[in-house]
Amino acid sequence: MIVVNTEIVPGMRVIELKGLVQGNTVRAKHFGRDIAAGLKNIVGGELKGYTELLTESRRQAVERMMAQAQQLGANAVLNVRFSTSSVTSGAAEMYAYGTAAVVQPEDA
Repeated sequence: MIVVNTEIVPGMRVIELKGLVQGNTVRAKHFGRDIAAGLKNIVGGELKGYTELLTESRRQAVERMMAQAQQLGANAVLNVRFSTSSVTSGAAEMYAYGTAAVVQPEDA
């Protein structure tokens, strides 16, 4: 599956648009990560626990979006975007969305 954040795929043409596809996940903070984050706020630096949490959340949201695109018969997702939002204190949503499409090489 081709997944891009552009409206086109170089060398490919869009044959059919299948519609909006999306994937999301809601994750809660881990108490141990909160303690480490509190210490990092004092001395500065990357909050690696949260970086890992967001990386995994983004991966899962994209996988769910791609699965929805495959169910629609698409072989690409165009114009992919990400959004995050706070759901409740200590929990956040990662949302991925794009346009499912069928693409083929321009010379086909």
